[in-house]
Amino acid sequence: MDHERVLVLIPTYDERENLPRIVRRVRAAVPAAEVLVVDDASPDGTGDVADGLARFDPQVHVLHRRGKEGLGAAYLAGFAWGLARGYDVLVEMDADGSHQPEQLPRLLHALADADVVLGSRWVAGGEVRNWPLHRQLLSRGGSAYTRWALGLRLRDATGGYRAYRRHVLEDLDLSRVASHGYCFQIDLAWRALRAGCHVVEVPITFVERTSGVSKMSGAIVRESLVRVTRWAVTERGAQLGRVARGEPARVRPGSAPRSRMPRLELDGAA
Repeated sequence: MDHERVLVLIPTYDERENLPRIVRRVRAAVPAAEVLVVDDASPDGTGDVADGLARFDPQVHVLHRRGKEGLGAAYLAGFAWGLARGYDVLVEMDADGSHQPEQLPRLLHALADADVVLGSRWVAGGEVRNWPLHRQLLSRGGSAYTRWALGLRLRDATGGYRAYRRHVLEDLDLSRVASHGYCFQIDLAWRALRAGCHVVEVPITFVERTSGVSKMSGAIVRESLVRVTRWAVTERGAQLGRVARGEPARVRPGSAPRSRMPRLELDGAA
């Protein structure tokens, strides 16, 4: 089978301690994969660390941005970079070590018959380690509200460890994505499902960071709540409009038929 080019996107802001470890683990877990560090002008010199890694490894690349504009903007810039260079699969991964690179082969193999694969903490076999109770409740509550409001059949819509086939990102109108924080993850999953993509969840182990500072904030939580509610109201208004016109209602996201995709060949993957 043909080999497919995999690009792992790692957005960074003040992650100079964590970045070398996570890049090393990615390169060991899936040697054929390449890494793109998307740095938002980190004051602690993370961008310089990334440049140093790239000088010694041709499969590590760096995209320097002018400043901190949010997770969503960083990923959109990384997607554009990867699509322009012909990568077949684009992976999202945090720099802080919470996403285990050793589980990346699990996500990539699941793309054999899926368009998007989400690493899920809240499906059977998934788990979190060293997370305080309030963070677990926040994550579970956010996913539960998203399922109820948008009708998504996903257990972990907010998770940031995921893999997209390039056609998904090409077909979605990413220029209309305005989400900045972790709401970006809900946004893209919802768009993919509404476009008829087959989205699957695989269990992962999420580990709380041991160094550095979490980027989670009250503003990020508020953005997610406001945007999800707005999308739900808009979608239900559109559904009522279709019913009033005698048109068939839209199929609920998550019920799209399975699509068959060529299986990935992973050099060195377990």
